[in-house]
Amino acid sequence: MNDHRLPREMCRLFPDGGRGRVLSVSLPAGEVVWPDPGYTRQGEAARPAFWLSDEPVTGEEWARLRSSHPRSGLWPLLLDESAQPWAVGQVVPDDPRQIDHFTPEGFMTEVWQEWVSQMPPDALEELEPFGAICPGPAAPGVLRADPGAVADWYAGELAAGGMPLGLVAANSGADALAVMGWQGALHHNEWMVPMAAVVRSWEDRFGARVVSVGFNTLELSVAAPPVDPEHALHVAAEHWTFCPDNVVQGPGDLQGYAEQIIGGHSWSFWWD
Repeated sequence: MNDHRLPREMCRLFPDGGRGRVLSVSLPAGEVVWPDPGYTRQGEAARPAFWLSDEPVTGEEWARLRSSHPRSGLWPLLLDESAQPWAVGQVVPDDPRQIDHFTPEGFMTEVWQEWVSQMPPDALEELEPFGAICPGPAAPGVLRADPGAVADWYAGELAAGGMPLGLVAANSGADALAVMGWQGALHHNEWMVPMAAVVRSWEDRFGARVVSVGFNTLELSVAAPPVDPEHALHVAAEHWTFCPDNVVQGPGDLQGYAEQIIGGHSWSFWWD
């Protein structure tokens, strides 16, 4: 299929008006979504937050749009839609350049210290072997497959659930979380920017790709997962600071959670 310019309404997703952006795939019916002024920090938004398809899409459609991202500048996301937040624009978009001011080390250390300070001493057993001492981010994984191919596989798995497509004007999936204004880390860290810095680092260290987001969920494909127990335990510590509910309301400690994620090509997060 020949390249063609983005529709005018989609060009409005970009700060520069979408200059030079092209699509080589056809789009399903859909429309741009504007942030609800009651949710944004500065009142009425200057541009829409993302584009949303009218109907669910297939994994193949997601994969074609991911492949076209370098030229279109639009990162695809499967959006787990309910009454909120996507269609009604309950989002708080941020400038992705703010992500540069945060590091995964800083985020992890701050959360670790805050949570440990509130835990009774006997509860620190949940964090063994680290206890009160934050271990910092884990070492990178070793790629087991092409990150794009793993993302396409996972999109196919998730799309079977029947989700519409979101397209975000962003350099990566991590940046897309901030650009679209996702607020899913309920009761933990509702400002997405520092968490996007963590996801950026996972993209680099573990070949992670953001595939789907919901009201309080996040789905990543992982091309370089930890494959030995010690490494998995270190990654589990990162996940605890990013999404404590995964551990606390799951297996209950880092050891059990590490067993769940070792060798896995997808990471699922949910916040209560």
